[in-house]
Amino acid sequence: MNEENQISEDDAVYVISVASELSGMHPQTLRQYDRMGLVTPGRASGRGRRYSLRDIASLRNIQRLVGEGVNLAGIKRIMELESAVANMAIEVAKLRTEVDALMEENPPKALVKRTPQPIVVYPKE
Repeated sequence: MNEENQISEDDAVYVISVASELSGMHPQTLRQYDRMGLVTPGRASGRGRRYSLRDIASLRNIQRLVGEGVNLAGIKRIMELESAVANMAIEVAKLRTEVDALMEENPPKALVKRTPQPIVVYPKE
């Protein structure tokens, strides 16, 4: 929990029965998804699963994809690709910030505008 005693989306605080209720799934389904690596809940000292709000959102997303006819292997791949895209977006944002800072420190030299030169064509003699 953060300093204001509010639960952040990454705090693993919900036991499996509460996560089951919040996600609308049977606890055994949550265990299966954990074994498959679709959701990785935190663990309490007694090895009990503890789910975060982010985990519950993932469970709801899985449930939506299953409802659309996507199999669990496909769902796992979709989630991996979504994670990769999110990581790349973060990396691009960092690189843009770095490029902006470098451009500010080293502004590009102004291009010298050339004056057009007349084209002279000599007649054939």
